Amino acid sequence: MADTTQHSEAVWHRVCRLDAIPPRGARVAAIAGRSIAVFRTSDDGVFALLDRCPHRGGPLSQGIVHGNCVTCPLHDWVIDLATGEAKGPDAGAAERFPVRVDGDCVLLGVPGGSP
Repeated sequence: MADTTQHSEAVWHRVCRLDAIPPRGARVAAIAGRSIAVFRTSDDGVFALLDRCPHRGGPLSQGIVHGNCVTCPLHDWVIDLATGEAKGPDAGAAERFPVRVDGDCVLLGVPGGSP
């Protein structure tokens, strides 16, 4: 969607309505040449990570969401949605993005001066 607003050092993009993301699921937003996975947990927590596992680049958006984590569909790496960090014994991190819910709308913050 084209709706954006400037906030702090991020440009905020309207991604979708919260109910467009299934509980324990994800939706991918293509913004500024990046694929960003926006996740919804079973308790309606919303998180955003680059849609690329730090291990071998698997699509995190196609993984299984459990608790506040997602398991990569390629090699079962478990990534913490809040930090982007891989859970031990694996090491690495997916890039995180600020995300917020305003009413029923999910907004994604992408660093930079223009949408």
